[in-house]
Amino acid sequence: MKELPSIASVNIARVVYLLVCEIAGIAVALSTKGTEGEIPLWAGIVGGLILAALFILIERLGKGVTMRGFSHATFGLLVGLFCAWLLTKVNIDRLLVEILQIDNSARADTVELAVSVSLFASLGFIGAALSLRSGQDDFAFIIPYVRFRQDSASGQPLILDADVIMDGRVPRIHRSGFLTGRLIVPRFVLNELKVMANSPSVAKRQRGQRGLDCLEEMQAHPKLRISIHDAGDSADADGLDTRLIQAARILGARLITTDENLAKVARLQNASVLNINDLADALKPAVVVGEKIHLALVRSGKDDHQGVGYLPDGTMIVVNHGVSKIGTTQDVVVISTLQTSGGELVFAELFNPEANGA
Repeated sequence: MKELPSIASVNIARVVYLLVCEIAGIAVALSTKGTEGEIPLWAGIVGGLILAALFILIERLGKGVTMRGFSHATFGLLVGLFCAWLLTKVNIDRLLVEILQIDNSARADTVELAVSVSLFASLGFIGAALSLRSGQDDFAFIIPYVRFRQDSASGQPLILDADVIMDGRVPRIHRSGFLTGRLIVPRFVLNELKVMANSPSVAKRQRGQRGLDCLEEMQAHPKLRISIHDAGDSADADGLDTRLIQAARILGARLITTDENLAKVARLQNASVLNINDLADALKPAVVVGEKIHLALVRSGKDDHQGVGYLPDGTMIVVNHGVSKIGTTQDVVVISTLQTSGGELVFAELFNPEANGA
């Protein structure tokens, strides 16, 4: 299965970067050998190590920052620096020197330099911070054509949880064109499926194996783009649901699930979520009172006189006085409907042409 860069590859990149910094430190020390400002070899090695450690620490602290967040911050930084440049053009630094009545030229130059550096740093920081807080709609307002091309070409990414993977309906919905975008499986969800597939419980083992089989089928389909991602894979996150919502926020993706409770929690936290069961309910044909249905009666109902049949979408229809017709297909007329926690329950009577005016 195609994966995004893993933790192992990131560690390799860190080691290579550390070696490059060490080589650079040694080269600087050797280049000053025999000169008045000679740098000891050990100082070059330690300096390279400190430099590498500093940037690796910065990279570690920015673990939750994605390329999208980095581009947002860069855009905000450039806007802030541009505003600072405009302010320096009106000589705000010199104006401050005059206000403070500094006569010494050296001190005045120092104050001007300090004001310029502080101005660029402050406005750059404010611009980057505001950009990181901004959503996609804010950037769409600034650069609408770029946002339009991006959404029309690829669509918003879709994060799958373990339940919806085992459900198996997502690939069919995606291929139908009702869902667009890259499919993403967080690594901790893949690990959850592996644990279930190795569970001593037969039921859990079968569900886990079904989930892994579904992932293989999605990978094999040429029109489905699916990848494994480390987003949200943090020990600080408490619970799988929290980690799924965190991953959806980091990647700016929609969370797809069949878990009603997870969907409710995600909506309460303003995360974009799609419940496949809600889609299935919306696609069920409406059954109205008075409608005639051609129905196969397959078993008896709760009461002795009742027969039961099912619509193609699984909706159960209870037919009064239909017990004698079990095993046959009859025309029935809907007399009432009842919405229950398990779905819609429909009650009907056998169709009587004389009673119905036919």
